[in-house]
Amino acid sequence: MKHIKGIAATGHHETSNAACEILKAGGNAFDAAVAAMLVACVAEPVLASLGGGGFLTARPAEAQPLVYDFFAQTPRQKMTGAASGFYPIEADFGTASQTFHIGMGSIATPGFIRGLYAIHRNHCRLPLSTLFQPAIHLARDGVSINPFQHLITTIVAPILRATPEALAINASPQDPSQLIMMDERHKQPVLSSFLDTLQHEGDRLFYEGEAGSQLIRDCCEKGGHLRMEDLTNYQVAMRTPLHRTYRHAQLVTNPLPSLGGTLIAFSLGLLASQTAQPTNAGKEKHLRLLARTMHLTQHVRGENHLSMDRVLNSDIGTRYRERLLKGGLSTRGTTQISIADTEGNLASMTLSNGEGCGYIIPGTGIMMNNMLGEEDLNPSGFHQWPNNHRLASMMAPTLILTSDGRSIVTGSGGSNRIRSAILQVIVNLLDYNMPLEQAVSHPRIHFENDLLSFEPGINGSIAQALQDEFPHQQHWHSKNLFFGGAHCVMLDSKGRLTGIGDERRGGVSQTA
Repeated sequence: MKHIKGIAATGHHETSNAACEILKAGGNAFDAAVAAMLVACVAEPVLASLGGGGFLTARPAEAQPLVYDFFAQTPRQKMTGAASGFYPIEADFGTASQTFHIGMGSIATPGFIRGLYAIHRNHCRLPLSTLFQPAIHLARDGVSINPFQHLITTIVAPILRATPEALAINASPQDPSQLIMMDERHKQPVLSSFLDTLQHEGDRLFYEGEAGSQLIRDCCEKGGHLRMEDLTNYQVAMRTPLHRTYRHAQLVTNPLPSLGGTLIAFSLGLLASQTAQPTNAGKEKHLRLLARTMHLTQHVRGENHLSMDRVLNSDIGTRYRERLLKGGLSTRGTTQISIADTEGNLASMTLSNGEGCGYIIPGTGIMMNNMLGEEDLNPSGFHQWPNNHRLASMMAPTLILTSDGRSIVTGSGGSNRIRSAILQVIVNLLDYNMPLEQAVSHPRIHFENDLLSFEPGINGSIAQALQDEFPHQQHWHSKNLFFGGAHCVMLDSKGRLTGIGDERRGGVSQTA
């Protein structure tokens, strides 16, 4: 009988395969996460990049959970003239579109590489030379473009064409004037070579060496804010996770200054006052409560006088629970890696490059982030960010520890839809007792800016009944990456592993 060592659910089969290779080689969940985050930069290049950042919510076996914050940092100074390197593009999702801002002026200080080295130093048992190999080989040999990667390439085509260098590394091998097509092999030899050097020279290669120096020279010349001290002073933040109890389960998630975990906890605090009946899943009462909860959560985020560190205070919760019952309130690129091993190590990692800024660091194959051009990360308006602050992401890699001994690793990509995707997975698991696969695949809704969006599978008569309170509706014809990508794995009390990759973002679950 095969001895299973662990399980991974990610946004691409190559990412899951790399994690499982490392688990089979004797690595733990954190070794697997490091290998997977590197491969994601090769196999999911629109969603993950060494020029971006992310978060890891980690639960080492027999130890307390902790959060690694290696997300982007705002520059130490706003440079006059940087507006020349900042401009909008339109991303077409099919049923909806979204404006993103790119260019040199949109680049924030990246934390990916420094985060990778911190995780390895503190939790991993295999050498970096082993963990880098899957990504080095895949970048050199190429990865076949699958339907989901082709879809997101199409969505952000204006970014991938923004500079000759961006087009060159994303071009079709048959026609260099066109973006790579489905089933074509995407080879990234320059990135492969850089990864090979990085594994030997360490994170100083980027933050103090030639790659970082070239980035800073180009920022100075082409309208970027970054300067060398931004790179050399970047630090991974180690944080105590946000802990909350919901339906006799312990939730462990990303704390402030990031917003996603706090807003999910706020939403669950509203729902905790309501009795959950499994037979109500997908019915009008369930969806009305969810929509109201999302509406109130958006509202509390937008209350200018309310500091985010007060959102979970009991007095605030009481006020908003009353509004939940009354009703009638008026008024981005990410990927998830979820891994568990049979030793009890849990790793929930969410990565983002925004959508990329269009600029490639010469000689590296790395597209830099556009975090300063992400509307969701700049709610006060562009160019209003405080200097030298960690950006407040919606990313919320989450662990759920149930009273019956299950350990569930979840999280999602999807900009503002991150919090609604994770919220619905949690509710499906804990309120409606759905199996893991059903909890992830169940049709979702999302409320934002007075618009209630529905995935297919929700009864049309129920949507119509909700028009009294939510008259502005959008009905999607198929499941879509718009609604997030909550790749999940679970370790039960008997050591059995299950997992599900969210089909909305090309998810793949694989055991080792």
